Amino acid sequence: MERTLLCLIFLCVTTVPALGFYLPGVAPQDYAKGDKVVLKVNKLTSTRTQLPYEYYSMPYCRPEKILPSAENLGEVLRGDRIENSPYEARHSPLKCTVDEQCKTLCKIDALSANQAKAFKGKIEDDYRVLMILDNLPIAIVRLRDDNGQPFKTYERGFPVGRIEENGKLYLHNHLRFTILYHRDAETDLSRIVGFEVEPFSVKHKYDGKWNADRPELKTCNSNSMKFVSEKDPKQEVKEGEEVIFTYDVSFKQSDIRWASRWDTYLIMTDDQIHWFSIINSLMIVLFLSGMVAMIMMRTLHRDISKYNQLETAEEAQEETGWKLVHGDVFRAPANGALLSVYVGTGAQLLGMALVTMVFAVLGFLSPANRGGLMTAMLLLFVFMGIFGGYSAGRLYKTFKGEQWKKTTLKMALLFPGVLFAVFFTLNMLVWGQKSSGAVPFGTLFALFFLWFGISTPLVFVGSYFGFKKPAPEDPVRTNKIPRQIPDQAWYMNPMFSVLVGGILPFGAVFIELFFILTSMWLHQFYYLFGFLCLVFVILIITCAEITIVLCYFQLCSEDYHWWWRSYFTSGSSALYLFLYSAFYFYTKLDITKLVPMAMYFGYMFIVSYSFFCLTGTIGFYACYIFVRKIYSAVKID
Repeated sequence: MERTLLCLIFLCVTTVPALGFYLPGVAPQDYAKGDKVVLKVNKLTSTRTQLPYEYYSMPYCRPEKILPSAENLGEVLRGDRIENSPYEARHSPLKCTVDEQCKTLCKIDALSANQAKAFKGKIEDDYRVLMILDNLPIAIVRLRDDNGQPFKTYERGFPVGRIEENGKLYLHNHLRFTILYHRDAETDLSRIVGFEVEPFSVKHKYDGKWNADRPELKTCNSNSMKFVSEKDPKQEVKEGEEVIFTYDVSFKQSDIRWASRWDTYLIMTDDQIHWFSIINSLMIVLFLSGMVAMIMMRTLHRDISKYNQLETAEEAQEETGWKLVHGDVFRAPANGALLSVYVGTGAQLLGMALVTMVFAVLGFLSPANRGGLMTAMLLLFVFMGIFGGYSAGRLYKTFKGEQWKKTTLKMALLFPGVLFAVFFTLNMLVWGQKSSGAVPFGTLFALFFLWFGISTPLVFVGSYFGFKKPAPEDPVRTNKIPRQIPDQAWYMNPMFSVLVGGILPFGAVFIELFFILTSMWLHQFYYLFGFLCLVFVILIITCAEITIVLCYFQLCSEDYHWWWRSYFTSGSSALYLFLYSAFYFYTKLDITKLVPMAMYFGYMFIVSYSFFCLTGTIGFYACYIFVRKIYSAVKID
């Protein structure tokens, strides 16, 4: 078995780089004056449709040959399609620190009906164009008031066009680029630290016959210093219109250093809101910690002392409470194999989340690494299969199960199978829309390889070692005949207690959840991993404490069916997460079409289902350790 494990590790190390699952480099690029600056096009995105499209799916200017850039797994899954642009063309390249005015890219003699329809559809759906220069995304400058002082922020991408009050649609066919650079005084080399754009709609005019080699426009001309402005006639989108695409380039020296060039992109909101989120979560933790401390230090300590001081069997029979169920509390639950599968899945997700959080806090998964976060999460989930399999096998052995291979197979297929079924269905819908968000066949094959070629074998390896290890000995013996459970009070109803148990874990994270949903569905950067790490730690503590409190009340009511309920108690917070996502959808998003709605709720189901497995496992292990501790502290005849 050890030899098999070594072979699997070797297979992972040699295959993963070959599949292209790398994080893009962010090494600084030094430019001398006049060096060619490479501008690449990415995709078109919209918060109204959530469907990305390739840049060249629109009738924009094209280079002589379209060359796609190498992309990692995360970029492909996000719908990125990075390609070369006509700005790299031989006759009109961008050159470092060399300003250009009124450069012409190309001309469309007359918009066809399909071309006009394509532009109109994207303008009406608020699509934005994304470009990349030296690994920096293009952005529009927005000034925000900060205590009376103007504060610069970035809005990623620029609109395809705009709709005026008269109902006419105008195309942004002139782009004014502003490239910020920082010059090193010693080497006289420059590094790009900002990529800004100001889009215009201009109905260009020229005299005589069009000269493609040396175009001279009346509306903007570098020789006559006539530049475009908002007062110029605008380029309307309609069939038969002539469209000329032009651009300006202005290089500006900046004091921003290369290491800080992403700071403006990552400004999301006031940090005071995040601190309010942390304080809100801490108050919940302190409240629960007080309850747990009261149970542990007063009630539970008193119970243990009282139980250990009983001298006769008659006195023991007069007692009520959690000690009376000692003969049934470790009885294997119904569907113990399925519980083992879910606990193993949660352990796999917990390992993935913890390692991802560490790398993110250390800065390895910044937005500068496009797709790095998603790639890292997928790979870590695959490799954490060994820990998930170990947890499932160990728990199944505790339940004295014998069909460990069948249980392991469920562990390897259930959770990924549900996620892949939802993902594949959504992918087919996106593919029907001809969106770049549709995952290509090669990437689907790579996902299958990760699932069946790496994750599943690692799950079996972990389960083998977990099942091979002797099961932990229960602190008390289990009776052969199950004890009858007395009638329960209404507030101890399983459904009610489970729903109550999920409120506090969700309350600890819902404020931070707003920013996560905003970054996911409003296409904003999320980089507040320090806050997220604190909230995640608070979530773990909250799940553990609320499960312990409700489990203690359940055992005091002489109900020993705690196995599944401990999992559902904190896991029910996923239900509130999904309901909150529905509230966010109807209050913050402007999605009206069927496919985007299916995408939103499908992916939020995946997030909620993963959250259920994660929080449920945290609560289960906390309750499991708590129950073993209290029953090992009392004397049982």
